[in-house]
Amino acid sequence: SFQEMMLITLLVKKTWKILMGIDPKIIGDAFYSKLFTDHPAIRKLFPSDMNQQYIKLVDMLTSIIMNLDHLESVSEEIIAMSNRHTGYGVKPAHYEMVRSALLWTLQKGLGAEWSDDIENAWIACYQSLADTMIQNS
Repeated sequence: SFQEMMLITLLVKKTWKILMGIDPKIIGDAFYSKLFTDHPAIRKLFPSDMNQQYIKLVDMLTSIIMNLDHLESVSEEIIAMSNRHTGYGVKPAHYEMVRSALLWTLQKGLGAEWSDDIENAWIACYQSLADTMIQNS
């Protein structure tokens, strides 16, 4: 429902703002370390120097999250991103791997703030974004 979507958007934005107080390199490093530890074969899809990648990840997430209430304004950006990812060799199965690494990173970053409601909001949000990217790839 519309009300549910509003609550999800609110929770995702609120929690992301908390994480914005952390250096993007720390967030990026935590996320990719978890991803590569759980799925070592993915490492080869990424550059050897990850510093730019950390910042790109956080910038991209910030841009999408800040526009959650009017996603059509970033839909071209999302479709372009999905095409780039397909070009890098990203498969639909990778989205699940990324989701679990992202949730783990959020949980670590938010600490005591983390809750079931927040987890469910992020899962719903991520799922709709992943579905859009997969459909457009």
